[in-house]
Amino acid sequence: QVQLVESGGGSVQAGGSLRLSCAASGRTFSTYCMAWFRQAAGKQREWVAMHSAYGYTTYAESVQGRFTISRDNTKSTLYLQMNNLKPEDTAMYYCAARVTWSCALGPNDYNYWGQGTQVTVSS
Repeated sequence: QVQLVESGGGSVQAGGSLRLSCAASGRTFSTYCMAWFRQAAGKQREWVAMHSAYGYTTYAESVQGRFTISRDNTKSTLYLQMNNLKPEDTAMYYCAARVTWSCALGPNDYNYWGQGTQVTVSS
């Protein structure tokens, strides 16, 4: 069983920055694909960024160049640095773990989820 706990959400003005963290339990964090998803009110959950256990990172087009995903395997922690935030980035952000080295795009491909952290960007 893996537990994921997100933190770092909040309210910022457009153009601002936030850094999300996701602390994971368990000893095999380094072998998991880790990802960030988000879900805005009334919309489906969508992937934002993912970091495979091999070290490869992938970003949704909407956040490319503004968000950076990283991980510290020594701390079993995943991060999402979000810069130049836009009102359309407003959503609940979720950390997810897939118990394989490679990543996938669909939420159903992930085994564990955190409780989410709210990000609100005002114009």
